[in-house]
Amino acid sequence: MSQQEDAVVEGAGTHDEGKPSLASRPADDRRPEHEGSGAGDEPSDGGDAGTAEPDEAAAPVRVSVADLELEGEIAADYIEGLLDVADLDGDIDMDVEGDRAVVSVVGATLSELVGRRGEVLEALQELTRLAVHQQTGNRTRMMLDVGGYRQRRRAELAEAGQDAAEEVRRTGQPKKLWPMNPFERKVVHDAVAAAGLRSESEGEEPERRVVVLPVG
Repeated sequence: MSQQEDAVVEGAGTHDEGKPSLASRPADDRRPEHEGSGAGDEPSDGGDAGTAEPDEAAAPVRVSVADLELEGEIAADYIEGLLDVADLDGDIDMDVEGDRAVVSVVGATLSELVGRRGEVLEALQELTRLAVHQQTGNRTRMMLDVGGYRQRRRAELAEAGQDAAEEVRRTGQPKKLWPMNPFERKVVHDAVAAAGLRSESEGEEPERRVVVLPVG
């Protein structure tokens, strides 16, 4: 990591409660305060044979909407700093979905922040979660999306999970899918469950994958 990037990660500013909301503001309207990176785990992938992955094995702690909004603001500040360092343009939107803050970066030239199969996006999310953790002292499940990647990928994976479930129901044989990250596995597990079948994860990262199981 370059000295500039170190400054972004290490030189985190303090959140100013009096500043205006960061939702939907252009990244060019950035402020210099940035945070370090966060305790992060991607959401559980639904677990092996119905058991949650280690990162979500414990019951989630209830977080207020105000706390989630604060997490979103801290995350948005951090991402703005990274965009400055990388000399990339983008707008940042914040939202709260269920029990997590969601920060989305939208722009015309953001493929560099996603990477092949989303690896860069996953790494940025972990850094941003650590930034939030350093400021709040609490573990966060904040989700980062760039250019609508997760939304598109979720639709593709849900269809893949449904197709795999149909094949397993037809053949009666387990179906092993390709390696996926935790976010992707979670989507597939949910799709398989919605189709009335069971799935589990096997293997170690980064080769961990979903296996769809027949009934019985």
